[in-house]
Amino acid sequence: MLKSGLRGLAAAALALLPLTVSTPAHAAETVALSEAIARLPMAVESRDGYDRDAFKHWNAGANPSDGCNTRAEVLIAEAVEPPTVGPKCRLTGGRWWSYYDQVWVTSASGLDIDHMGPLAEAWDSGASAWSAQRREAYANDLGAATSLVAVTARSNRSKSDQDPAQWLPPAAEVHCRYVADWVGTKLRWTLSADQAEVAALREVAAGCPDQTVTYELAP
Repeated sequence: MLKSGLRGLAAAALALLPLTVSTPAHAAETVALSEAIARLPMAVESRDGYDRDAFKHWNAGANPSDGCNTRAEVLIAEAVEPPTVGPKCRLTGGRWWSYYDQVWVTSASGLDIDHMGPLAEAWDSGASAWSAQRREAYANDLGAATSLVAVTARSNRSKSDQDPAQWLPPAAEVHCRYVADWVGTKLRWTLSADQAEVAALREVAAGCPDQTVTYELAP
């Protein structure tokens, strides 16, 4: 009877186990750039109904109690020489490297935070069907180092909302990295790419045989 009772308790415990074990997070994957491009879902893009205000940014960031919004948190994280963080997250000093145009910047005010996948491009590629909360998460994505990048205001505004078929960084030596960051962002958020975009990505990738893409699906 004792053994039977123990077996019954063990079976009951096993039956309850799935209810107490949390679902594992998506693991990061690293694949060759050409393979990453092949994983992009293909679709015709549409900007119908787009409004930049549909993507709430910048929000309170990863730590709402520190007074720093997402923009400031990216600046702090990407600084080569860290700035001084004053009251209300006022940044002074610091030094940054704008990889798009290979320029050193010594004032936070001279930098923009670029959405690797511009908000309008995200809308075109699937975000139009998202909830307001998911669009806010995309616009403030601190979960992947490549989603938001501090670059010169000049280069960010030159890029605007263009995809790699229309714009690549002025520094040709970073095109492999840029395209990998672009593809990784789209895969992270399960966003589509149109035919011209994929053709441009493949053209760049042909000259980047050793480039890889590491991405993890967004929560």
